[in-house]
Amino acid sequence: MIAIGFHSCNKEGQLSKEEKTEYIAEGKKIGKATLQKLGGNLMKEMKSGGPLKAIPFCNINANNLTNEVAKIYNVRIKRTSHKLRNPKNAPNKSEAEIINQYLSQIEKGAKLKPQLVKDNLGEIHFYAPIKMEAKCIVCHGDVVEGINTKIKSLYPNDKATGFKINDLRGILSVTFE
Repeated sequence: MIAIGFHSCNKEGQLSKEEKTEYIAEGKKIGKATLQKLGGNLMKEMKSGGPLKAIPFCNINANNLTNEVAKIYNVRIKRTSHKLRNPKNAPNKSEAEIINQYLSQIEKGAKLKPQLVKDNLGEIHFYAPIKMEAKCIVCHGDVVEGINTKIKSLYPNDKATGFKINDLRGILSVTFE
């Protein structure tokens, strides 16, 4: 973890180019660690019992695993989407705006890049797209009946299916403390 608790902002309160570079690099590192922690644990469950074991594991543990990584880096981490599975992960206004920006960029054929935003309170937020991967398709793609039944039993209002590989699955939101 780098020490980025200082801000040598200019008179408009903006981050310097060097600070932006540091925050983006740290955000990418945190994002990678978060997705590796979640993905690694989910893949263990998939290997030992398939999706019917991994789905309840995710339901109980995904947010806790994310919080474990957040504590290591002293940040707040959230995974959110325009098509939610867990209502606890609903996007706030800023996250919804970022998701919509990414969706608009996709329509225009643009490459999605992480974004750094300093809000009115001075908090620094890193946002990165989460793209749909092949290993996630069984629970987030065109889901078969038995798996869909299990998902609906834990997430009655699930909207997080029907994705194709490389679709925007959601975003990773990191708030630096």
